[in-house]
Amino acid sequence: MNAALIVYLKECRESLRDRRVLLNSLLLGPLLGPVLFLVLMRLVVGRELEKAEQPLPVVVIGAERAPELVDALRQMGVAVKPTVDDPELAVREQRIDLALRVATDFGAAWRAGRPAQLELIYDSSRREGGSDVERLRSMLENYGRHYGALRLLARGLSPGVATPLVVANRDTATPQARGALLFAMLPYMLVLTIFIGGLWLAIDSTAGERERASLEPLLINPVPRDRILLGKLLATTTFSTASLTLGLLAFLAVGLFMPTEQLGMSLALGPHFFAVALPVLAPLVALLCICQILIAAFARSVREAQTYLGIAQLVPLIPSIVLSVLPVKAQLWMYAVPLLGQQITIMRLLRAEPVPLYPLLLSALCTLLAATAVFGLTRRVYDSERLAISA
Repeated sequence: MNAALIVYLKECRESLRDRRVLLNSLLLGPLLGPVLFLVLMRLVVGRELEKAEQPLPVVVIGAERAPELVDALRQMGVAVKPTVDDPELAVREQRIDLALRVATDFGAAWRAGRPAQLELIYDSSRREGGSDVERLRSMLENYGRHYGALRLLARGLSPGVATPLVVANRDTATPQARGALLFAMLPYMLVLTIFIGGLWLAIDSTAGERERASLEPLLINPVPRDRILLGKLLATTTFSTASLTLGLLAFLAVGLFMPTEQLGMSLALGPHFFAVALPVLAPLVALLCICQILIAAFARSVREAQTYLGIAQLVPLIPSIVLSVLPVKAQLWMYAVPLLGQQITIMRLLRAEPVPLYPLLLSALCTLLAATAVFGLTRRVYDSERLAISA
């Protein structure tokens, strides 16, 4: 273990002198995710709130056929725009966002008490216009219900006759659970923070030393290769853990500036989240770091290692995509799957849900077993004489 400690101190000392390692481990890794979240959420939320307060611009085709409807829409916050010749083409070419066409027989159908036709013209592939469409549709539905009730009253009928069922919505989602929707990608961002934190050290301590021809003198020492590997792994995990710790603290700070109150949400980012998330992700740090060292061991140059690890960092994205596309109820066996178990736990913490101790222990044990298996595989690579051959 003395040899492993010497290698550990050597790698840490050299890494502290390397600006790339410090930039990635202590600045880029911890701050990339929190700053990105803060900027995007403030832009999206601010834009939606600003749009909700401003008049809704709508091109009305045939406004003269329904003057009362147009006046009512104006009172509800619609800014009626001049008509265009081809509204479908105008929407497709993004010259206008939304158009409302009044049918030619609208007046006759309205006076006769028949359903009068309106047509919404929009492009559903444009996400920025979805809220405007729903806003206008809600206005039209409210207008239709109001006059539908008046028609029933004029015929001596109660408006309740047309609504035989009354469905009451009772949403059991807590403000924390709704706030977790904003941070759905937080588990992957934390994993990415771990990955970036140890990236350059894993590359430099193996592929970098191999490229500089400084790995051969280290490996020819009469020291077991597993001690050398352990020292490099401890150094890499130290920087990854530091990056993760700073990243968690940054997310805690970002949570204070998120405009969640304006959306009726709350973020469960506090001391409890930090105290649970850090030990939950600690076994994953060891697994990712030894995987990085293993991948870098197959590279003969720093550029080649960057290519390999650049592809490898996409692997942690798979559980996040699976959970977002195919939302499933968490089961016990999922905690035994590295990456998946940690991501489920982080999401439950964000939702302020209690996490039993047994799944946490199962997740930590299985992740450490996987890290041990990869360590054994990496040790075999280190025992190979090909590793000592410089590029």
